[in-house]
Amino acid sequence: MRKRRLLNTVLVAGLAAAMLGVVPAGASAALRQVLFVGNNWEGTADVIAPSGDYAKIARVNMVPDKDERLTEIYLNPIKLAFFLGIRNGVGEGHDQLVDDLYTTPDGRAVVASRPSFADVVSIDLATGRVNWRFPVSGFRSDHMAVSPDGRSIAVSASTSNTVHVLDIETGRQLGSFKTGDKPHENTYTDGGRYLWNSSIGEVNTALDAPWQDFTKGDRKLTVVDATTFKQVKVIDMRERLDAFGRDDLSDAVRPVAFTPDESKLYFQVSFFNGLLEYDVATDRITRSKTLPKNPDTSEDRTTWVNDSRHHGLSMSPAGDKLCVAGTMDDYATIVDRASLREAQLVKAAKPYWATVSGDGKHCVISESGSDQVTAIDFATGAKVKSVPVGDHPQRIRIGHVPEGWTGPAGPAR
Repeated sequence: MRKRRLLNTVLVAGLAAAMLGVVPAGASAALRQVLFVGNNWEGTADVIAPSGDYAKIARVNMVPDKDERLTEIYLNPIKLAFFLGIRNGVGEGHDQLVDDLYTTPDGRAVVASRPSFADVVSIDLATGRVNWRFPVSGFRSDHMAVSPDGRSIAVSASTSNTVHVLDIETGRQLGSFKTGDKPHENTYTDGGRYLWNSSIGEVNTALDAPWQDFTKGDRKLTVVDATTFKQVKVIDMRERLDAFGRDDLSDAVRPVAFTPDESKLYFQVSFFNGLLEYDVATDRITRSKTLPKNPDTSEDRTTWVNDSRHHGLSMSPAGDKLCVAGTMDDYATIVDRASLREAQLVKAAKPYWATVSGDGKHCVISESGSDQVTAIDFATGAKVKSVPVGDHPQRIRIGHVPEGWTGPAGPAR
């Protein structure tokens, strides 16, 4: 009888906890896969279905502490100078309020880099409040990557040539390492054993002619051990490009995509309407693909945003198709990896990123010029659907939220 009463007490307590949205210790909440879309100029993240109709689920305020941050900035002349520099430079006249974003393994928080605030924050998805904040070294945060086990997050600190690696649950720094000038994208490989960083150099000057490329700084791929953060290898793409016969191309590596077996790396570079293939084992560039130019795109390189031409690259789960965001040429296209032939050009307004849908069937691009995301079928190359999001969407990442979640319940401060 005592056992039965105890069991009933436990069941009632569990039911009450479930009704209150609390997960009892030792239990696991059911999670739902979603897509997080970071609306950079608006400071919000739209959460949408990861496939199918891509229906909107919720919107999260990624700057609930905006007033505090602005007060802090305006009281510090040096911080203010960089803040205004970001607005008038890479921000194209706007503050950059959310760049990259990932959810925690338990789906209870979303962690985001906020370039204009030079930090990384964890936002509680139940309340909308800040769990923790990590100010990066220097004055701007940028691209991030989450480790395969979901426990660590790497963020580029643009102005200090540093990558910080943080505990995703607490924000505690686990380590850091130095990079080339203006670290950009981060990528984990070998099950999380290694971490790759690509540095893009200075992208905000008007010194954009090919012969002025040397003014852009020290650009390289830095590979480190993801446990010790010790440097394993440095890859200078200038040497590899020259050996491949493309000394006309910039060596500023932009978005990248590895094949599933990580034997090949595909990457974009500044000012180039195309992509390159790098063989990891032989340490050399093996193929290049030049994609069509939009005749309406100005040939004045100083008009291309942040030295981009094409910026956004993803690969199908099978590794047979690439998805390319032709940023300044206003299109996206699927490229067959074996032949490097492109499919139809899907019209898109300044597409800034490309990722893979939750079911792996589609490439999902952010159209920063029209405030929408668009799904493109990997198999056919055809546009599937566009859905509206917030102001200037950039990064799109797969994430997880609790089953039944429809947005933060409490007022965010």
